Amino acid sequence: MHPTRPQELLQIYQAFLTTPLEALLQPFSQTDAEIAVLKLFHQVAASVPAYQAFLQAQGIDPTHIRTFADFQTLPLTTKDNYLRQYERSQLCRDGEITSCDMVAVSSGSTGQPSFWLRSLRDELQIATRFEQIFQDSFAADRRRTLAVICFALGTWVGGMYTADCCRHLASKGYPLTVVTPGNNKTEIFRVVQALAADFEQVVLLGYPPFLKDVIDDGIAQNIPWHQYNVKWVMAGEVFSEAWRSLVGNRLGSTQFCYDSASLYGTADAGVLGNETPLSIAIRRWLAEHPDVARSLFGESRLPTLVQYDPTSRFFEVQDGTLLFSGDNGMPLIRYHIADNGGILPYETLLQFLAEHGFNPLATLSHGRGVHPLPFVYVFGRSHFTVSYFGANIYPENITVALEQPPIADWVTGKFVIQVKEDVDRNSFLAIVVELAPGMEVDPQKQAAIAAAIRQQICRLNSEFANYVPADRQMPLVTLYETGEPNYFPIGVKHRYTR
Repeated sequence: MHPTRPQELLQIYQAFLTTPLEALLQPFSQTDAEIAVLKLFHQVAASVPAYQAFLQAQGIDPTHIRTFADFQTLPLTTKDNYLRQYERSQLCRDGEITSCDMVAVSSGSTGQPSFWLRSLRDELQIATRFEQIFQDSFAADRRRTLAVICFALGTWVGGMYTADCCRHLASKGYPLTVVTPGNNKTEIFRVVQALAADFEQVVLLGYPPFLKDVIDDGIAQNIPWHQYNVKWVMAGEVFSEAWRSLVGNRLGSTQFCYDSASLYGTADAGVLGNETPLSIAIRRWLAEHPDVARSLFGESRLPTLVQYDPTSRFFEVQDGTLLFSGDNGMPLIRYHIADNGGILPYETLLQFLAEHGFNPLATLSHGRGVHPLPFVYVFGRSHFTVSYFGANIYPENITVALEQPPIADWVTGKFVIQVKEDVDRNSFLAIVVELAPGMEVDPQKQAAIAAAIRQQICRLNSEFANYVPADRQMPLVTLYETGEPNYFPIGVKHRYTR
């Protein structure tokens, strides 16, 4: 037994239940955030055995880290140099694995799962991100709301975490009811049709391509989405504003900045940031002004753009990739998550937009959802992965399929993974494969390779097998002869994703 835990959790939960969102997001300075992350560092250095050993191995005395400039000299932590080097219990506070009460699982690059421990105190931090969306975007503090969890349920982080956070909001007094059909479309349709009439709005929460599948199949089955005042919450994918508009139009959305929101989340640490009406208004304008977006982000593609609370998750940028520090069941300091992206202070971004003739605050009809929080933008993982229905797909998963006989005799082993959209903006997995010298394009070989890839990804990657609907798992395989210049140029270092 942990005799003090009930009292500790009671205090934490009471603070969450009784503190209004505005107070949780009260204005702060950059200095406040730097002081908070420095304090977190010293707490972790004093209480987490693995981090103590990590610092000792680097020859670092925590007492010498006194300023934020000192903090920025600390070595980065990663899965390889930190999380995989120590026992799970040693990654928890006081070396006690039972200080956490929940485990989530994510698939690694070889299909080897990673286990992430958390407790109620961690969920309450993340519940605030959901509270921002449900209150500021959906006005769920004063509307009877049905939250339909469409993420896969089970050990994976999305479904259970989301359901728990939504229930915490209901406990706080939101007129919110949660139902958990998971990623079972038949069950989603059943509960929505049976329950939606009892509520003023319905919120669907899931991965973007799956939610679109649900909406499109529902239309085909004459489900009257327009009558249900549907909102939707997404995670795990970068999508276009044209996609948001298409889905919104099919649902009868009239206020795109207030009817949907995307989460920037990770199994490592829960939700790191969330779209707000303000960030959506900015992103939609940037989508219409690609030259401005390119000058802001440095790339022609449009990243996910969210706001974050730096006193909860503190971001830094190094060599174009994001680092974050945050308190979790397994606390992380200067953790290199390998996401390409950057950070933008609130005033800096608004000033940049003003210089280009745009005032996003003037476009927000309700005035809700405006907090002077900094922005973080995310292009995706810098290592070679693509995200499909929320599942990270790794080149290693594909390589195994191409190594099977007789396929190995047909191909060089080079391929390119892409997630594309068809004319109706449905996502599909496209894989271009290079044929071995002397081999010709053959439809039978193409079908065999596609079947092998599907089989091996499902075998190796539990996220793919459980997140991606069965009718979307078969990749579209295209075969090219050796040295095809657009995908397999000779003499150039090969890239496995686009």
